[in-house]
Formats: sequence, C-alpha cells, structure tokens
Amino acid sequence: MRIAQVAPLAVRVPPRRYGGTERVVHALTEELVRRGHDVTLFAAGTSITSARLHSGSPLPLWDMGVADALAYRVLQLEDVVRHSAGFDVIHSHVDYLPWLAGERLQAPLVTTLHGPLDRPELTPIFEAYRDQPLVSISDSQRKPVAGLGLRWMGTVYHGLEPSTRSRLGAGDGGYLAFLGRINREKDPVTAIRVAIRAGIPIKIAARVDPVDEVYHRECVVPLLDHPLVEWIGEVDDDAKAALLGEALALLVPVAWEEPFGLVFIEALAAGTPVITRPRGSTPELLRHGEHGFLVESEDGLVAACRAVGTIDRVACRAWALQRFSRQRMADDYEHVYSAATTRRPAQPLAQPAVPRRTAVSTFRESCATVGGAMAIPLAVAGVEPPHPLPPADRPPVRGGGKIASISEVSSSHQQGLRMGLETPETKRVVIAEPEPLHIPRPQPAQEPKPEPVKVPA
Repeated sequence: MRIAQVAPLAVRVPPRRYGGTERVVHALTEELVRRGHDVTLFAAGTSITSARLHSGSPLPLWDMGVADALAYRVLQLEDVVRHSAGFDVIHSHVDYLPWLAGERLQAPLVTTLHGPLDRPELTPIFEAYRDQPLVSISDSQRKPVAGLGLRWMGTVYHGLEPSTRSRLGAGDGGYLAFLGRINREKDPVTAIRVAIRAGIPIKIAARVDPVDEVYHRECVVPLLDHPLVEWIGEVDDDAKAALLGEALALLVPVAWEEPFGLVFIEALAAGTPVITRPRGSTPELLRHGEHGFLVESEDGLVAACRAVGTIDRVACRAWALQRFSRQRMADDYEHVYSAATTRRPAQPLAQPAVPRRTAVSTFRESCATVGGAMAIPLAVAGVEPPHPLPPADRPPVRGGGKIASISEVSSSHQQGLRMGLETPETKRVVIAEPEPLHIPRPQPAQEPKPEPVKVPA
C-alpha cells in the first residue's frame, strides 16, 4: 500500500530524548517499510527514516523556538493535501487539524488520537466531525466521548521493538526510577515521598517543559535535597535503557486518566516491574501482582515498593515483547488501513487472547499479611484468582493485515475483565466480567453492568 504517516513537528522522528508519539510513529513507519509498503513520512526536519521524508519544518519546532507553531502545522497539512492523490491511505497523528481539509484530501484519512479526550473544548469538535475514522490507543481513552457515536475503527496499543534498545535487566541497582515528564499528572512529588517512606533511593530522569517550570520549582525542587533522591534530568534512549534495567521498579503514580503510558511498556520490556495507580489505561498495560502493582493510596504505594521483589522480571519482559511489539501494532494498523480503503466501517480489532485483569483497591485492602511483618499481594500470598487465566504465551488473534469477515472478527474477539471493585460489606476485591467490547454505530457504547464475583479468602 501507499501510506502517508503524518507526525507532529515538535521533535524529530525518532526523538533523541522525550517524544512518545514520535517514537511510536517511527516504530510503525519502519515496520511498514520492512513489510514492503510504500511509506511517506511527513515530519520535522532532521527526522531519520527508511521511508520517503517530507519535512514540514527545517528543524523540530521545539528547537526553533517559533512564535506561531500553527503556521508550520498548516503548511504541513497543505503539503499532505498536494500529494494526497498519490496515497492509498493517510494516517494522521496530529489530532483534528487535517479534518479541516475535508474533500481536498484525495485519499482516506485515519486519525490516531494520542492524547486525553476529556477536555470540554474537544466535544464540539468531535460532534462536528463525528464521521471521521478514529483509532484509540486504549479502551479507557474512549470513555469521555463514549456517548458521541464516533466512528471508531479500533483500539491499537502502541508497539515498540524493545529488543533493539533494552535487555533483561537484573534490577540490581537498588533504586526506584521515575521517568517521563515533570507535571502534576505524572505526580513526581508522590513518587519521591513514597520512595523516602519506603527507605529506597529514587532516581528522577525527567523533562521539565516551560509550562511546568513553576510546579517543578515550587513542588519538586524542595524535595531533591533528600539523600535518597537523585535528579538526573532528561535522558536519551541508551541511558534510559540502562536506568530501567538496573531499577528495582518504575514508580510513576499517575494522577490522571492516562491515555496509554509508553514508559510503562518500556520498563516492562527491560523486565522492570511497574508501580502506579489504576488510572486510565494502566490496568490494560499490566496485571496487578504479576507485572507490578496498581494501587491508589500512598500507603499502598509504599507497601508495593517494599514487595517489588516478589515480581518475576522474566515474566514482565515476556509480557511486553508479546503484547506490545511493533509487529503486532503494524498488524492492527494494516487491518485499519484495509478497512478504510474499502470505505466500509471496520469491525472491532481482535483483542489479544490474554484477558486484562486488574484489582482496583488500596494495597492494604488487597493484600494478605505474611508473618506479621510485610504485606504482599493476595495473588503472591497464594490466593488463586476466581477465574483461571489462559497461558501467557498464547499468541494474539490477529487479522494479519487482511480484512476479516464480521463472523471471523466476532468469533475471535476476546472478553476482557473490567476493573476490580470492592464491596463495603466485605472489603474484598471482586472482579466483574462484562460483555466483549464492541462500540456500535451510530448508537453510543453502553457500559455493561457486571455481576461481582468474590475472590475466595
């Protein structure tokens, strides 16, 4: 296929340091080229790619310090319009701006939404362009706009090629790692407090954007003088791989509805367990008690840091390599592209055969006391889950880039598990099992009403 990839202009593709969307675009572009597709990448100048490059700016916009970034984005869109007749499909990663081109685009347009969708100003835009083919990066990302009847082509999890940058780390550095951006949403303040309370050193490798400088100066900097806290700053890919591989765990207690969280799968690829809150997509990215811990309270986060030695690092890496590879991501997008070019609504993508299990509760309430000294997860303490899980090595059911019939997609669609809930009577974690995810058109998606199943004591 002749495919256009339209990337943000803020940083180059791939990014030298920070840049999650650009990192994903690079992985997808390189895999599509490897498969023989004719790919054109619209991206910032100095980008490096095996595809044909159209530079939308001489340098990444963050390096240029431009006063009006929108001007470059509009020129990039005009470049896409001029060449659109030469593509079978245009894949946009730059939100809603290309929708304004309308029928001037002479090829089908598919948009992957990479950010949160709960901003109120987005609602009228989605209502005005409700027939645009969209791809979500997690199931939870769709929830704020579930009632708008949008045209979802599928959910495609991000995929990287971890083996090219990371290896299975031993976690022998004896520290926790916080990696990403410094802002309230990622909550580095709680991460530092938790590490200090747990008595474990923490290394902070993060970028500070201009908009977050006040928060960094007033809330984070005063905590950096503690002897257990080390500030590293923004790191490149090689330094990040080393940092994650030697860390006991990644500690990023997100305080918002995380749309995806690329750093979580990067950590798991290094075999490093993840400790975070069960917000947004995080329950879709890891299993509580198997690949890390999903806990809400600060006390629970402290206990999780002390129990991180119970997590199997080999299993963490195997999970990431199976579920979040760039090959799997390209398979899913080939399905989306095929559906878009045949101009018929896509059936929901077949989900991986491994169901999504979470436990949403505080760590103390979902733990068992062992020897009166340390709290560890119920699963680690020997309590079996209420439903047997399929083998972790079972291959995902995928369309392999071809359009599956409606019956094929329906039969291969796997049921996921909703968030764990707890009843005030028992204070025990219960798991609810919904209907298979399917977002119909034009009616909005309906939230299932699960029936609780108690975890045996």
